[in-house]
Parts: sequence; structure tokens; C-alpha cells
Amino acid sequence: MKKLRIVFMGTPAFAVESLNQLIASDHQVVGVITAPDRPAGRGRKLQQSVVKQFAQEATIPVLQPTNLKDDIFIADLKALEGDLFVVVAFRMLPEIVWRLPKYGTFNLHASLLPQYRGAAPINWAIIHGETETGVTTFFIDEKIDTGAVIFQEKIMIDATDTAGSLHDKLMVLGSALILRTVDAIAQGAVTTTVQPKTENLKTAYKLNNENTKIDWEASPTTIVNRIRGLNPYPGAWCYLEDENRQERIKLFDVYFSAESHTEETGRLVADKKSLKIMIPTGAIYIREIQLPGKRKMTTTSLLNGHLFPENSKVV
Repeated sequence: MKKLRIVFMGTPAFAVESLNQLIASDHQVVGVITAPDRPAGRGRKLQQSVVKQFAQEATIPVLQPTNLKDDIFIADLKALEGDLFVVVAFRMLPEIVWRLPKYGTFNLHASLLPQYRGAAPINWAIIHGETETGVTTFFIDEKIDTGAVIFQEKIMIDATDTAGSLHDKLMVLGSALILRTVDAIAQGAVTTTVQPKTENLKTAYKLNNENTKIDWEASPTTIVNRIRGLNPYPGAWCYLEDENRQERIKLFDVYFSAESHTEETGRLVADKKSLKIMIPTGAIYIREIQLPGKRKMTTTSLLNGHLFPENSKVV
């Protein structure tokens, strides 16, 4: 098997395990491309990506372009003499970049393509109540997540999975698929499959203020799936209001209980041990919540020192 010179492109934690597997392989990671350092936190100090930190610990050269078409960046990229570019959770690449290496550029996507193309496949798979998902490697082309498929691996989604737990499972599954894909390319043993044109495609839209808000008129399953599909990040949200004020809160861990009642939808009921929101068919019990200006905490911890007004409700 030919030993390939690999240029790795990625930024968030999801990409680190794949980079780790490549560094430990028989191939050589000759460079890492990641996002520029960005100000973060209250002090707005420059923060490096976790991929950059990992690469520096492994003494691998790092490039952090702001413009992927910049002549200096392209020259630096060519100087790495990569045989293959591997992309995990990075930006859309211009053609001048992905056409550069001899063996092409492939991407790892956290869904079973063509379903859930886009920015947030892990979140939307849970939000939509899927029972399985997976990872896909594919060669990059001109469009987003549409290239020819190399390999796929499936995984079941447990009823208790959150976006966080599924992220970690797919991160490990994906890193193994990355290595399998690189080895197959090195051996000249890759047969690709064109993604089928499917009418009922589900899209992994970028998460925003509108699609992360909880709709309390929805079904219990829809409400619970949205909350667990946005846990731990960015968090499903709604407004908590009483006659005096309206505040934005986030919910992270909930469950549904079928109960007969006469309360209006959205009514918040609290006692010393539980906190629940009434909906037409029962109640959504809250296990973990975040109030404005507060850290995320369990309901038990919150109720030890917080009282909700009698007329509180969520909208």
C-alpha cells in the first residue's frame, strides 16, 4: 500500500479524532488547515481551534487562511505536496483547492447522504425522530455534500440519545471510516457511487433563532425530540413569562408524561421536587434548564433556591 501525504482540513472537536487516527496510521499528515483564531469569552481573547491545538502538539504545520482563494495560501498549500486532502467539518472549498491533490479531496459527513446535507445533520436527525443515521465519505465536487459516495457506515439512534451523545458516537465511527477510505484510495481500491436523486430529501439546515425555538402546540414527541436534538448546543429555547416580565430560557433534558388536567397549554407548575410544563395531552417534565444569566442546572438544584411566580407560563 502506498504511503500517502495527507493534508487535513477541519476545525471543531468532531474533527480531532479523525486527525488523531490519521497521525497514528501508516500515512503522513504533512499539514493541517483550520479556521483562524477568533476572539471568545468575556475577555475576547483569541482562541485557537481544537484542531490547531492538536496539530501543534503533534508538530504538524498549520495554515489558517481567511480567504481560501488567496494566492499566498494556494502557494503554501501546494508547497505541502499533499497527495490527498481529507476534510472533516470545515468550510466549503473552492475548486482551485479541492482539485489540487493527485488523489482528490474527500469529506466526512455525519449523515447517510443524500439525506441531511448541510450544516447540522446530527441535530436534525434527532429533531426529526430518526432511528438510524451514520457517516459518509465522498469526493468533493462543486456543490455542498453532493459528491460521489465512497463509503457509508450506519448506526442506530437510541431514544435517549442527545445531539451530544450522537456527536460522540459518530465522531468515533467517522474516524474509522476516514482511515478505511484513505487506505482504500492508497490501494487503488475505491469504487464510488453517485448519490441518488431522491424526492423526499431532508435537509440539515443551519441552526438559527427561529428553528431552535420550542413550539408548545406541537406533539409531545416533537417537543421532546427538538429539545434533545439541540442538547447540549445550542439549546432549545422559549420565553418564560408572568405578569411582570418575559425572559428567554433554555431547556436541555425533558420527558413527557401523559396526564389529565385542565390547565392551559404552557402553564408552568412547580413544587419542591419537580418542574413541568402543561400541554394538551399531559406534561413535559424538566430535568435540566438554564435561566437568563445563570449556568445550566438540574431542576432539583434550581428548585432549592428559586421560586416561580404562581402565574408563570412558557410561550
